[in-house]
Amino acid sequence: MFGFNLMEMVAGLPGLIMALALHEYAHARAAVAMGDFTPRMMGRLTLNPLAHIDPIGLAMLLIARFGWAKPVVINPHNFRDRKKGEILVALAGPAMNFLLAFLAVGVLLILTRKMHMELSYGLRSVLWLIVVYNINFGVFNLIPLPPLDGSRILMAVLPYEMQYRYAGLERYSMIIFLIFIATPILGYILIPIAQFLLGLFSGIWMVIL
Repeated sequence: MFGFNLMEMVAGLPGLIMALALHEYAHARAAVAMGDFTPRMMGRLTLNPLAHIDPIGLAMLLIARFGWAKPVVINPHNFRDRKKGEILVALAGPAMNFLLAFLAVGVLLILTRKMHMELSYGLRSVLWLIVVYNINFGVFNLIPLPPLDGSRILMAVLPYEMQYRYAGLERYSMIIFLIFIATPILGYILIPIAQFLLGLFSGIWMVIL
């Protein structure tokens, strides 16, 4: 999911921190909006990355291409509409990642095509990796495998009698994730979708500009 090049690691750090921290902040904000104040009480309704970043998870992303942030704890029983709340809270994280990627594409195009600026390699790399990491992170989290956001969306719409069996998949999640890391399978999932989203975001900005 992420590269091993030292230069890429340094340039990609802002994108990784944004992708992780704002993803979790979006979950917290959506939960509070739907009536659950648990994230606020636990100090997660903040843009401060320190509240959301798991140091080990961030290090694993940089070193092993697979990592995590501190998950936002919610209580779905507090939602005014439980099913709607669970779906919107789960969608909020990936939606934030896609928004960040869209905005970063816009900044790149405005600076280079609208303002005709010659960006340094470092700045171009930082902005580009914000795009790449946020698209990858958003798409990855929509995979319907527990405990990823995609599984929470699917769980909310499944018939009750199927939810328990589906939740049981989580015991095999680590094995599946390791297979993703050790094989090109994840690339087959991420690359076509990421290319489509990048083309879509670029096309929208070209129309705007």
